[in-house]
Amino acid sequence: MTTFTSEQSARREKTLLTALLLSMWAPLATGFAVVMSTSTTQLADFIRRSVELVALFVSWWMFRYINRNRDIDRIKKAKMELVTGICVSVALFISALVMLIIAFSRTTDFEPGGNVYPGLVIAVLGFITNTWFWRRYTKLNREQYSSIIDSQGQLYRAKAFVDLCVIAALSTVLVIPSHPVSWYTDLIGSVVLACYLLWSSFKAAQKAILIFSDGSRKYISGDEGYK
Repeated sequence: MTTFTSEQSARREKTLLTALLLSMWAPLATGFAVVMSTSTTQLADFIRRSVELVALFVSWWMFRYINRNRDIDRIKKAKMELVTGICVSVALFISALVMLIIAFSRTTDFEPGGNVYPGLVIAVLGFITNTWFWRRYTKLNREQYSSIIDSQGQLYRAKAFVDLCVIAALSTVLVIPSHPVSWYTDLIGSVVLACYLLWSSFKAAQKAILIFSDGSRKYISGDEGYK
């Protein structure tokens, strides 16, 4: 397990807290955009952001607890990091399922349209913000590895990709709202997002379990390099 200096810990905790605080407004803003529009992709995006907010809170709280209680048992620490990784995986998985359910439940008697400007603006701002955090977590992890920071990097990479897909879907609805291609783009956008999130969920869970198993094995075997 990685032990950070006070400065390294403070920078990482600050980044996690900033990400959490910035994410708190997203469900409210996206919920308002959903009311203004009838986009399947946008409704799924609102639910996704709400679920991810829970995972962000767990990640911040776990990291804060571990680094303020440095004398805790290393197995307990490993378990807490595992829980954080699994929470990220579950958030991605639930978001994917919700997207699929909504997409296929609205395949009949549904016309995309409405005011998509609020959702488009939110998606663009989200893409810029999430890309920045993705790069930030990647930089911090290259400096010194942490499974919690790594899981956040995976989450924000997925969030940035999702925002990009939302931008593409809403742009199509905006430009050609009455054309059949906008209906297919909206539906396909939700399915593509769901598949990507399912893949990301699997990879996040797999990595968390592998790291925990490897760390536990080294600790039990008395490997002094395991810190």
